[in-house]
Amino acid sequence: MPFTLYDETNAPDEAREGLAQTKKNMGTIPNLERVMAGAPPLLNGHAVLWENFFSCSLAPAERHVVCLTANFENECNYCVPWHVYLAKEDGVDQAVIDAVINGTVVPDPKLEVLRNFTRSMIANRGKISQGELQAFFDAGFTEANALEVILGLAVKTISNYTNSIAGTPLDKAMQKHRWTKPKIPMSEG
Repeated sequence: MPFTLYDETNAPDEAREGLAQTKKNMGTIPNLERVMAGAPPLLNGHAVLWENFFSCSLAPAERHVVCLTANFENECNYCVPWHVYLAKEDGVDQAVIDAVINGTVVPDPKLEVLRNFTRSMIANRGKISQGELQAFFDAGFTEANALEVILGLAVKTISNYTNSIAGTPLDKAMQKHRWTKPKIPMSEG
């Protein structure tokens, strides 16, 4: 059963400003934010975390690799199309986008290390090995970057889990990016 999709006219009062700001920033109110408006603290908290993550020291392509990896691992059919669109808008190489959303090796070695680090953080609930952490640092990432990945995962956990329980319908504008998680043999991805 899909959750209610709110707008500026029927959302709880505490969510209306957040929806208006979303519309101002994006020119539309995506269905994710329409669902989140049912819990104004969630909508507002997500917006703050999103803004903080997308202004952190990770490069734009790196931020999108974190988001797309989380979306892939959490099988978020709603978020993948949006992040494909946003990554393209930020100039991320199509080969990088395709590799992440298909669960294959990213052609940029540093971004592949980031993808693996992010995947391991998700799979191991943050309890990664010292070897994985060292590989992350050896690729040129910093302690701050490791902590920023955690911020990105917090943002994506909020949106991925919201979409999972809410059955958020994909926005019409994102239909061309519709995605289903590919079946990957156990030895790959």
